[in-house]
Amino acid sequence: MRIHRSRSRLSFRRQRRRPGCVSILLLLGIVAGTMALTWAWLERRQDNAAPVDDLLASAQNAFNRGDLDLTVTLTRQYLSANAADAAAVRLLARALVYRSYSEYNRAVDRESALHLTTEAVASAPNNPELLAAHAFVLQASQQSAAAADAARRVLENQPNHTLARSALALAYGGAGSFEIALRESLQAVQTATTADALDALRALAISYGDLGNYDEAARTVERALTFNPQLITLYFERALYALQLGDADAATVAYFQVLVYDPDNVKARLRLCELSSMLREHDSALTYCREVTQYAANWSEGWYQLGREHFLQGDFANAQQSLHRCAALQVMQSVPVPERRFECWYLQGQAAQILGDCEALIATYNEFRSMTADEEVQQTWMYPPEGPPGCSAVPSAR
Repeated sequence: MRIHRSRSRLSFRRQRRRPGCVSILLLLGIVAGTMALTWAWLERRQDNAAPVDDLLASAQNAFNRGDLDLTVTLTRQYLSANAADAAAVRLLARALVYRSYSEYNRAVDRESALHLTTEAVASAPNNPELLAAHAFVLQASQQSAAAADAARRVLENQPNHTLARSALALAYGGAGSFEIALRESLQAVQTATTADALDALRALAISYGDLGNYDEAARTVERALTFNPQLITLYFERALYALQLGDADAATVAYFQVLVYDPDNVKARLRLCELSSMLREHDSALTYCREVTQYAANWSEGWYQLGREHFLQGDFANAQQSLHRCAALQVMQSVPVPERRFECWYLQGQAAQILGDCEALIATYNEFRSMTADEEVQQTWMYPPEGPPGCSAVPSAR
């Protein structure tokens, strides 16, 4: 709220001042203000300006306060001069994996992490820290068997290695062996030090979640947050477990917490759009969905959710436009046909049919048939030979 101050109508007698007094005070004020601003700037730049020997410590501090961008930047700077440092490789790999889950467009971070640890292990194949980091990255890249093999190599000589044990648990979970994953993650937590507890607790929470024990999963991820209360990835997982329990309030709080630490986060806005739609808070859903398309105009998922929300509210013209954008983006970005969101075509066609737009309906339908003619997809969309009701016959797509 802006505070308006009225001017005082009081008048004061002019007093004779000693020449130069005001100028000196003004100069001193400027100097003091400049020094304060410079000091504040230097404090903000401290991590980035740290000597090479201090870069790794600064990077670890940045990770501990959830600043993954700065962690990645500083660790890469450190590795440019210390390429063989296993602790730095491990820190960078973990930061990249955690950052990959924090936003909609960060999957490339897992690819970078895999390239990093693959090269590191090739140079030092028996280094346990590098092998553990490699196992952690492999399971995040959905290579469960390779991750388990790398983790076991570490655990043969160091049974209490927390990151390796956590990676093994996550690998078992990725392979569907949830009971074994729980056993391994419990062991990881029992032997973890304070420095390693975050990874072990997160693995344990995921194990509980995979087994449907969402109450325990939520409690465990809350424990993990005590070790890094600003790590965005954990809030997304906390919200997931809350939704499984039907606790929309806790999920909302978790997503808002993401926006506290990352105000421009698009993924959190999409989740709030989905949650608001589920709760039938349609005005909020539209607001969040529109923000998604504004922040990430090239993300087809945002246009799908916006189009779906318009459709649910009976705004079929805007639904048709948004869903057309969703479909076009997937084609332009060469998304493999089996991975495309079929609803962008189907709901778009339904909106066109409701509006009586036969031309758009037939074009959308034929595009879908042509797209899926030589691909195996789970979804089906078929009209009789005479075409959609009220429209002319549909020509063959082949």
